[in-house]
Amino acid sequence: MDLTGVNIPVADARKQEAITDEQAQYFLDNGFLVVRGVLAGEELALVQREMQRLYEKGAAGVENDPDYMYGTGVKSGQPVLRRIEYVIDKSDPMKALLGHPFILRSVEKLQGRNLIATWDSMVLKAPDEGVIVPWHRDAAVPDGCADPRPIFNVDFYLDEADLKTCLWVIPGSNKWTKAEADARCNQPGFSTDDAIPVPMQPGDVIFHNIEVLHGSPSGDGNPLRRTVYYEFRPGEIEAEFGPHTLEYLSLKQQVLLDCIERRKAAPYAQGETPFLYRPNGAFAVHAARRPEQYRYGHEHYWRR
Repeated sequence: MDLTGVNIPVADARKQEAITDEQAQYFLDNGFLVVRGVLAGEELALVQREMQRLYEKGAAGVENDPDYMYGTGVKSGQPVLRRIEYVIDKSDPMKALLGHPFILRSVEKLQGRNLIATWDSMVLKAPDEGVIVPWHRDAAVPDGCADPRPIFNVDFYLDEADLKTCLWVIPGSNKWTKAEADARCNQPGFSTDDAIPVPMQPGDVIFHNIEVLHGSPSGDGNPLRRTVYYEFRPGEIEAEFGPHTLEYLSLKQQVLLDCIERRKAAPYAQGETPFLYRPNGAFAVHAARRPEQYRYGHEHYWRR
C-alpha cells in the first residue's frame, strides 16, 4: 500500500491472525497503522445499519443527553452532530465488535495481557457539513510514566474516507515533546506540509496512538463519514496513573469478557478463533460475570 509515495506496512485482517512484528514496529515508530478488511460482509452491513440508526437519531436532535455532541456546520452554521459516546451500550453488534479477535490479538501484542478497553464512541462528518478537526493529540501519556507501551485508539471506518474526509497524520509526532506538539498545533490554518492523508474504505481500521498529531480539514461537498473509536490502555499504566479508579478497570474487564462471549455466538463470527483474554497478576479475573451495565460513565470513576 502506498499512502505517501513511499511504501509503508499495512496489515490485512483477511490474511493475518494479528499484526506482524514489522507492522507493530511501524506503529510504535510512527504512531499509526492501517489495517484492511477488518469488517466485511454481514458484520459490516449490520454495524453500518446500527450506526446509521444512531446517526439519524442524533441528527434529528437529542436534548438533555450528553452522549450526543454537536458542532457548527461549515455550510449551514447550524448545530451538526459530530460525536456519539458509549456506542457499546447503545448497540449489541458494537458489543460483539469489541470482541473481534484480530483486533484484540493485535492490541495484546502491543500492550500485553492486561489490556483494558476504556473509551468507545462514534465520530462523524455530516454530509456537506464536515466540521474541521484541528491538529491535536487525543490525550497525553501520564506525567512520570516510563512504560513504553502505547495507549491508542482503534478506528473502525464505516464509510469511504477520501481526501475530503480522511484523517491526516504527522508520522512520528507521537515521539515529540509537548512543546513541539503544541507549537505545531498552534500554527494557523490546516497545513499538511509535514503530514500524510490516510484514505480508507468501509471496514478498514486505523490504529492511532493518542499522542500522534492528527486531524482533518472541513468538508466541502463531503459525504457522510462514520468512524467508531475503541480506546485501549495497558492495565499497569491505568493502575498506577489513572485517570480511572481500580474499580473501573475491573468493571471494564467484565464488559470485555462478556463482549468476547457475545462474539462467539454471532453468526458472522463462526469459524473465527476467539480471542482468549488472559489477564494475570493483579489483573487476573477469577470468575466472569454478566456486567450490570455497559455504560460506566467516566465521570463517576475519575480518581479524586
